[in-house]
Amino acid sequence: MNILPQDRQVAVISALIEGCSIRATERMTDTRRDTVMRLGARIGRGCAALHDMMFRDLNINQLQFDELWAYIGKKQKRVKRDDDPTKGDCYTFLALDPLDKAIVSYRVGKRTGETTLDFVKDVRARVLGMPFITSDAFPAYEPSIRAVFGPGVHYTQIVKTYVNEPPVNAAPLLSRCHRKGSQGTCIRRDAGIHGFNQPCRARQPFGPYGLASVHAVDEWLQ
Repeated sequence: MNILPQDRQVAVISALIEGCSIRATERMTDTRRDTVMRLGARIGRGCAALHDMMFRDLNINQLQFDELWAYIGKKQKRVKRDDDPTKGDCYTFLALDPLDKAIVSYRVGKRTGETTLDFVKDVRARVLGMPFITSDAFPAYEPSIRAVFGPGVHYTQIVKTYVNEPPVNAAPLLSRCHRKGSQGTCIRRDAGIHGFNQPCRARQPFGPYGLASVHAVDEWLQ
């Protein structure tokens, strides 16, 4: 059985972390794309196992919920009735600790109430106490958070208002935003934002973390 040298594994994972495509990574590292995909899947499974093991019983004061959009196969507007149901828009739900910049929990799926509830349940299983939670105005958040964390949860939605409808392929212009918060049965509306950062990036220039990922996953799998 041929085993890819570790320096080549590090190069492949580093390229993928930086956002390079499979074919670009193949050309850059002189590694077949099938090998690139297998290595990426192996490292991904190992990282998921490490995250699941280490991110438990966390004492966190604040959490920010957000989603990252992507698509599988084709964009949602091009999906046909007889297509695979997994194709189309796909979202990664993220629970971010804004102080330590740590992703506490994540869930990949459709932007539905079922996926949201599964995501919130996973967050609840990882954190202690009752953190202050903020999110965007996606309607499924509030009932899911109340059902899982209880009626006394400290929860605030950031509601954004955009100017008209943007042209095709243009970013919408943010006009204003306000905060809609709740604690128990109390609902209030305030101007401005408190403690809500820009949506976190899925990719960061990790640098040496490519090597760290390979080492950590090798130890875990052994």
